[in-house]
Amino acid sequence: MNENQHQAPRRISILGSTGSIGCNTLDVMAHLGGRDAFEVPAITGMGNIDLLAKQARQTGAAFAVTADPARYQDLKAALLGTGIEAGAGPAALIEAGDRDTDLLMAGIVGIAGLAPTLAAVSRGADIALANKECLVSAGELFTAAIAKGGGKLLPVDSEHNAIFQVLEEHQRHAVERIILTASGGPFRDFTREQMAAVTPEIAAAHPNWSMGLKISIDSASMFNKALEMIEARHLFGMRPEQIEVIVHPQSIIHSMVGYTDGSVLAQLGAPDMRHAIGYAIAYPRRASLPVERLDFAKLSRLDFYAPDETRFPALALARTAMQRGGLQGAALNGAKECALEAFIAGRTGFLDIADIVAAVMDKLNDGREAASIDDVYAADREARAVAETLLGQPV
Repeated sequence: MNENQHQAPRRISILGSTGSIGCNTLDVMAHLGGRDAFEVPAITGMGNIDLLAKQARQTGAAFAVTADPARYQDLKAALLGTGIEAGAGPAALIEAGDRDTDLLMAGIVGIAGLAPTLAAVSRGADIALANKECLVSAGELFTAAIAKGGGKLLPVDSEHNAIFQVLEEHQRHAVERIILTASGGPFRDFTREQMAAVTPEIAAAHPNWSMGLKISIDSASMFNKALEMIEARHLFGMRPEQIEVIVHPQSIIHSMVGYTDGSVLAQLGAPDMRHAIGYAIAYPRRASLPVERLDFAKLSRLDFYAPDETRFPALALARTAMQRGGLQGAALNGAKECALEAFIAGRTGFLDIADIVAAVMDKLNDGREAASIDDVYAADREARAVAETLLGQPV
């Protein structure tokens, strides 16, 4: 008998359903009972209208949204006769987040995911957070909104999910450090000269994980890990000096928590996003998931080494942002997103991404705090504008 039988369907909305997080979420939901176990109040995507419409039909979603206002008629036509409501643009994304749901999977990449996720937070929904920028750009505001709304914040990044699993709530006073593992990406053995010549296609080829283009390139530059450092501070109430990064090429240990008695607790598993996604969907239970089981007899070795911050300066930039505080996280993220898009478009080099981010952070280091989400958006726009100016000149 299916373990979900005789239970009321759980309502799960998915922001970014056509991306890697969204597709894996739908795969886990199908495995755990599909439409018999889950209702889908809303799903959202971007330009892949055919896939978005297919997902909406398969899940019986009540509301499907494309973030691109120009594609509204395409989505509406693809859903003709289904009874599924179509929407498009930023306001529709917020409406999708505001739909009554038990759990929101926040899988939109970038600061575009902040407003619709906050809409769900304000209603008190549980949030399965796969969007890094919510905490990187608006950490204090976002965690305050979670506390006010009353929902649970369940991290979906494999690293933060691992920490969530092994951080003993009644032992928080004894937490000494958290250790985020990093695969090192495709360039962990490259020289800076080799890295200077890489293309977006090479940077997107992650050795262990199957991810979207932007996330894969972020991983190659270790900006992905830099964002995770800032996230960890807000998720777990850590001081910057308590957050460590260690390169672990096999990606078997997903992260660790070190305690004052010298114990280190780790969560292990095959590199598969469905581990963390399934944990968040089924929380507080553990569900049976269709993921590879570790065969320890076949694990010949687990390697660890310190990251080289000369080749990967993003980690130092994260520490700088945490130490400066204020809107430096928003500045870092906005500049990074702008520089990343320029790299994908062939307008700048791979190593220039970190240089641009550093320059933007220095220029916007004025001590301003985020009194509201509007302040975060303003800092993001300013960081992008400064980055665009720098893209036209040597950094």
